[in-house]
Amino acid sequence: MMSPLLPLLSLLVSSLALPFEQRGFLDFSLDAGEGGVSMMMMNDEEGSAIEEETPAPPGPGPVCPFGCHCHLRVVQCSDLGLTSVPKNIPSDTALLDLQNNKITELKENDFKGLHNLYALVLVNNRISKVSGKAFQPLRSLQKLYFSKNLLTEIPQGLPPSLVELRIHENRIKNVRKEAFKGLGSMNCIEMGGNPLENSGFEPGAFDGLKLNYLRISEAKLTGIPKDFPASINELHLDHNQIQAIELEDLIRYKSLYRLGLGYNHIRMIENGSLAFVPNLRELHLDNNRLRKIPANLPDMRYLQVIYLHSNNISQVGVNDFCPRGFGVKRAFYNGISLFSNPVNYWEVQPAAFRCVTDRLAIQFGNYKK
Repeated sequence: MMSPLLPLLSLLVSSLALPFEQRGFLDFSLDAGEGGVSMMMMNDEEGSAIEEETPAPPGPGPVCPFGCHCHLRVVQCSDLGLTSVPKNIPSDTALLDLQNNKITELKENDFKGLHNLYALVLVNNRISKVSGKAFQPLRSLQKLYFSKNLLTEIPQGLPPSLVELRIHENRIKNVRKEAFKGLGSMNCIEMGGNPLENSGFEPGAFDGLKLNYLRISEAKLTGIPKDFPASINELHLDHNQIQAIELEDLIRYKSLYRLGLGYNHIRMIENGSLAFVPNLRELHLDNNRLRKIPANLPDMRYLQVIYLHSNNISQVGVNDFCPRGFGVKRAFYNGISLFSNPVNYWEVQPAAFRCVTDRLAIQFGNYKK
């Protein structure tokens, strides 16, 4: 059975900047429980000869923090101008939304007793300090959204249950060797929009992680780091200052099926460098400074989508994309973008795209000097 929290989490991921809007508040008639409903029915029955013992009044229900909305284990406290984590959060809370406030610090007992918390949203606050014991009670936490704050390092003491960490648009310059220690369940990290340079990653910073997805876009990387987890399937390094793809840059990442390197300064891709990612399905090299089609593309048997638009490519050879022999390529291209390049498309031989599923999958034209 699908958890009722999943649609709510999908909404948060798609638009974390928007406040969560609650609808359908608790029907307070249900708060009385079965005893309360029975007593109301008895009061409505005139002339009843049956005398029943008056039930004891129900005990107090869970307390909702002042100004927040609490419903179905979701506590929504966004856009309230809060300067600290509110008190009296129900202990059975599964999703706590604290985005768009003015919280500056997470203290040791802020999340005390929240052993069932599954997702914590702290986006767009002013958090610069986090106690090493702040997350200790959160034994079930899987999703932590910490973007748009003032953090200068990865918080210590992240719970071992964590699966997804989104911490982009902070002020993180360094990632310590022990930053992700004990987080063997983590499979997704989004940490773009931080002033991270290649030298900011201590050796072994990602040891022990088995990530599926890693995004470090809009940073200050000048090359592809060689020390990310070998398990990565998706690596997004767009909007950096990467100059080239050298021969051994990708040797560790044989599991990659999607690689994003758009909006960099790449002029050169060393021959043979792409051979280390034989399972690649999608490659983004748009908005760089390439002068020719990367070598080895015909040998990439599973590549289906390649973005090369907005470069300085002036010609396309008949064998730049497709292998010479039949049966070599296992998956045909369904997307090749070459627009905004100084290439005369009418001079390109049709055979250059003999391994493309549909001519409409090829995008040319719109080049402006």
